Amino acid sequence: MQISEIPDRNLSLFTGDESHFWMDKTANLLQRFPFLEYPHRQDFFMLLFIDDAEGEISIDNQKIRLDSAKVIVIKPRCISSIDINRKAKGKIICFTEDFFSLRYNNNILDQFSFLDDTSKLFVRLSEEEADKWEYLLEIFFKEFNLHRRESAKVLRSYLNILLFDLERLYDPSGFVVNNSPKQQKIKEFEKLIDKDFKIKKMPAAYADLLNVTPNYLNKICKEVTNYTAGDLIRKRIVIEAQRLIHFTNYSINEIADQLGFENASYFITFFKRQTNKTPEQFRRLSNQ
Repeated sequence: MQISEIPDRNLSLFTGDESHFWMDKTANLLQRFPFLEYPHRQDFFMLLFIDDAEGEISIDNQKIRLDSAKVIVIKPRCISSIDINRKAKGKIICFTEDFFSLRYNNNILDQFSFLDDTSKLFVRLSEEEADKWEYLLEIFFKEFNLHRRESAKVLRSYLNILLFDLERLYDPSGFVVNNSPKQQKIKEFEKLIDKDFKIKKMPAAYADLLNVTPNYLNKICKEVTNYTAGDLIRKRIVIEAQRLIHFTNYSINEIADQLGFENASYFITFFKRQTNKTPEQFRRLSNQ
């Protein structure tokens, strides 16, 4: 489905206030929050525990069929839409980065592999795992609804347990703490790219913000990610370009302008070099 504008959504649509955490059952989800059915961006993390449901969730250019037990992760900045039946069984959890970081310092969310931009979007649960998640989420949900003293701290603790369990399911080899100075510098770089990629397209501009030389930034990027600094910037631009091409009816000229390219010709050349397709070819294939 192509739209003229991709709306940005935040947690206040669920909570009606400035809360940073919300959860509920999936039954009648679209009847209560119809905006979820249409392509949108969100500035929060969403975990969907599906016990038994019918429908489909679209995240960027990928579609996930809803059937038996699985956990689906929708990350900030992705474009998503949810088609789920009225009697779906499961839970939905939404939280901001700030909610989690209030207790767990050094932004430990960066350490979870399933929250990385390149990770897979869901994990299927065995019957035993599904039973455990159902039990944990029921306790979690009761705490959320009771609003007792120090409830926010307890909710963060439950969320931490779920995230670590999900990490085990995604990566059984174990949780790796990426806290070396080089790894932290790369995380800072990636956050700056997210913020500024439309106006800053050269590594030197980011190196200056990070108080390092361009050569050093490039060296640690290759060492930590196996990509150059320029590669990481270009990958982020391509992701955003693909989202706009697939989900909106903007012209290629308008998309080029939104992404900060001087002209459409330069954008088309850039996109084809990165994807081996022109923007129009990508639009045609992704909407088949």
